[in-house]
Amino acid sequence: MNERHEIVIVGAGVVGLATAAMLARSAVAEQLTIRVLDAQPAPRFDTTEPMGLRVSAMSAGSIGLLDSVGVIDELFATRACPYRDMRVWDAGGAADGQAALHFSAAEFALPQLGFIVEDALLRYSLLRCLDATAVQLQFGTGIQAMSRTGGGRELTLDNGEQLRAALVIGADGARSAVRELAAIEVDGWQYPQAALVTHARSAQSHRYTAWQRFMTDGPLALLPLADGRVSIVWSTRPELAKHYAQASADEVSRALTDASDHVLGELQVAADCASLPLRAQHARNYVQQGIALVGDAAHTVHPLAGQGANLGLADAAALAKVLEDSLNEG
Repeated sequence: MNERHEIVIVGAGVVGLATAAMLARSAVAEQLTIRVLDAQPAPRFDTTEPMGLRVSAMSAGSIGLLDSVGVIDELFATRACPYRDMRVWDAGGAADGQAALHFSAAEFALPQLGFIVEDALLRYSLLRCLDATAVQLQFGTGIQAMSRTGGGRELTLDNGEQLRAALVIGADGARSAVRELAAIEVDGWQYPQAALVTHARSAQSHRYTAWQRFMTDGPLALLPLADGRVSIVWSTRPELAKHYAQASADEVSRALTDASDHVLGELQVAADCASLPLRAQHARNYVQQGIALVGDAAHTVHPLAGQGANLGLADAAALAKVLEDSLNEG
């Protein structure tokens, strides 16, 4: 029972870092040696820099998971933004019409339905949490090869180092190297849409509400940000998203104002614009001997419900619970 088990987590995104944090705070942490590898340099975050375009809508369940590893207070104290209401409507109706959907935190006696947070801030907070643990962090290091060894895996890193692990956790995104090296196949398809993402200032207050309008070509989401702006995620025809990503701020502002049905008045683009292709995919196996996939390495979904990060955190929590139960049972 005193044997230590080597856990290597490949990928230091939100899901990988959250998995490490949950394992490091588990009742069996003393039985684990945990290392996190990432091919990219260590992430940085500075509150004096502009808010990043990549944000996530974290659900009430995810708030509980993040609170369990001790990062939620820092997120709210920095620039995470709660959303207390959600309004969803169709292009044929109005945001306050009879056919619109309205969800309110007050109906469930909750302080908020969830919150909007930058990916960079969430990673930074999780890294600060891991500073107080024995988790080893290794950035700028990818994996080149992986083979079976006993009940686990042997990794060859791109710096020539070799590691043996009882379990390799693939948290390295939709193009997972762990999944590829394990020869785990995926089923997937490209959506006939791309997402235009940016931030905008609105003439009217966002009122801590997440807004989503469904149109023929796809949904437009306006998510409240802590500085009063809204984060824009517009899923539309790829050629249109690409055009607006390169168009003038005035042209994009007019298009967004019209597409949002003027629900917040005039919108004015207040950040760079980017166009991202949308794809769904699903790994045929989440686990093999000595391997587990979590987050986008296991599954990617359309952003219309904002559930990608929430599903990934749920993966992390489920895997941590399975490992804890298994170790407790010897």
